[in-house]
Amino acid sequence: MKTRSRLAGLGALAGLAATLAVVVPAAPAAAHGGLTFPATRTYACYVNGIEGGNGGNIVPTNPACQNALAENGNYPFYNWFGNLISDAGGRHREIIPDGELCGPTANFSAFNAPGEDWPTTTLRPRSQITFQYNAWAPHPGTWYQYVTKDGWDPDSPLGWDDLESAPFDQVTDPPLRSGGPEGAEYHWDATLPDKSGRHVIYSIWQRSDSPEAFYNCSDVVFDDDGGTNPDPGDTTAPTAPGTPEAGTLNGTSARISWPAADDDVGVTGYTVHDTDTGETLATTPNTSATLSGLTPDTEYGVHVVARDAAGNTSPPSPTLTFNSGGAPQTSCEVDYATPDPWHGGFTAQVSVYNGGHEAVNGWELEWDFTNGETATQSWNSTLVQSGTTVTVSNASWNAVIPHHGSVEFGFNADAPSGPGTPEGFTLNGSPCSVA
Repeated sequence: MKTRSRLAGLGALAGLAATLAVVVPAAPAAAHGGLTFPATRTYACYVNGIEGGNGGNIVPTNPACQNALAENGNYPFYNWFGNLISDAGGRHREIIPDGELCGPTANFSAFNAPGEDWPTTTLRPRSQITFQYNAWAPHPGTWYQYVTKDGWDPDSPLGWDDLESAPFDQVTDPPLRSGGPEGAEYHWDATLPDKSGRHVIYSIWQRSDSPEAFYNCSDVVFDDDGGTNPDPGDTTAPTAPGTPEAGTLNGTSARISWPAADDDVGVTGYTVHDTDTGETLATTPNTSATLSGLTPDTEYGVHVVARDAAGNTSPPSPTLTFNSGGAPQTSCEVDYATPDPWHGGFTAQVSVYNGGHEAVNGWELEWDFTNGETATQSWNSTLVQSGTTVTVSNASWNAVIPHHGSVEFGFNADAPSGPGTPEGFTLNGSPCSVA
């Protein structure tokens, strides 16, 4: 199916290009996930850059992240989940030279820089950890976690011989859950190696449905006296987090933040609960979280609980009560095209035009497939399918659709009977016309 939009008739295609040049950093056609705990270099620098910036700009304060921004620009920050080689096929040592393990392609080359300035996660050796791996676009596969050898030199580029010969952890098709710091995530438990001091945990995710593979360097410090792993002797719970505050509210999601809790050893994470039901709405190692899947114009009450390495949990924070806000009133038009279908599948290109006089800050596009299609991956967006219903929400860098402006995203889909004509497009709950 191929449609043509009236955007061209309005002279908006030129405006679209200009708009995208401003609000949408370049993104790869395949960008699928990365470690958020322990944080990969790219994710740690993205968080550092967002915390140092304003309004979504990347302004890192960490010196290694600053150097990475100067060398590679903001591409690997906004696309921290896209550190991949599309045709790896398990040939990792063959195709990645020594010194390029952390950034095996040109877009991520700055993350190969040696040195001890990279942000770190403190861990306890010989204890259990729950790995958290963001599932920007889910795929089956196997994850391999290696660690650097004793005596490796962090001031020299990381080479294959710097890693222990065998992974200390390996998992295939781990479970998927919602509520991670950046959305849905894979999670699994593993036992950490007997290490001390600064090391790199090197994670390889090799997809089983594609030759594509993903590479993560997580800088860690193994410390028997601190970190994020259980200590049977620690029985002191953290203090309650401070009163949460609501930030951006757009009807279907809310960004909240809170003052940190204190602990005699160290706080390892926070859980956000619905105060009325006790339901877990988000888990995060940070002092902020985005709550998604909210109902517009609805009152919510939430509180936050801190936890430490031993599993002790704090008293709840004071309750934050907020209204999710109304879904933005939009006048939207969708241009949905499948220009080059193949036998059993297709690639879709989608443009969403905001014809209203107000910008849409945070968007969610929903429709129904009509011909048995199943989406497999997306880019410039986060895509979830339930039955025939597809829900696509913005990426971190393209949350705003300016008035009389557009955003674009794409996805691949399996379609045994070919692509059909989707129905029922809505933008943040408001109906859209189809070009």
